[in-house]
Amino acid sequence: MTENETITSEIRYTADVVALTPSGRILLIERAWPPFEGAWALPGGHLDDAEAPHVAGARELAEETGLHVNAGDLHQIGVWDQPGRDPRGRYTTFAYRVIVPDDTPVTAGDDARTARWWPLNALPEKLAFDHADIINAAVIPTP
Repeated sequence: MTENETITSEIRYTADVVALTPSGRILLIERAWPPFEGAWALPGGHLDDAEAPHVAGARELAEETGLHVNAGDLHQIGVWDQPGRDPRGRYTTFAYRVIVPDDTPVTAGDDARTARWWPLNALPEKLAFDHADIINAAVIPTP
């Protein structure tokens, strides 16, 4: 970038949560709004002003699924910021993993049509955004 160039696209920040159970299930929501309306996705959403990403992750998880976790129990697995990962514009997401008991109940809320547990070995064919990559990073430990 030269001195006279500027970045014209605003970057929006989100947090996504990979909630897993010890028996190998993952929590997904069916999106109620575009983009990817009707597709399955990780619970997550936009950071509020002056909100830490892990706090936003815990808040969005509760709002979309009724699952309440302590923000301190979320473990960051990475940051996804590739251009084009969201059709609405430039988005950077902080992704977190949390392990919860097998019998944890969930209820869809906020931006979710449905919230449900899926076996990791039988996920929906198409996931929204780049959530398949985030899930892979969460379940396949890095060396």
